[in-house]
Amino acid sequence: MSAAPSFPALLEAFFTDRLIRQRQASPHTLASYRDTFCLLLAYAQQQLRKGASHVTLPDLDTAFLGAFL
Repeated sequence: MSAAPSFPALLEAFFTDRLIRQRQASPHTLASYRDTFCLLLAYAQQQLRKGASHVTLPDLDTAFLGAFL
């Protein structure tokens, strides 16, 4: 059994596979998603005291996301 993909890998796949290939999202949509995830990861770094590459899906629970929003 292989390990679950990391959050950074899932995020990259979301942009490359889902938004670009499947949805053919516009450059403006991509920029909007990019900016939002940059804000989220900066908030995570501040609140969780871990680098963006170390953020995990369990870190992003409903309480955390609610506080971010």
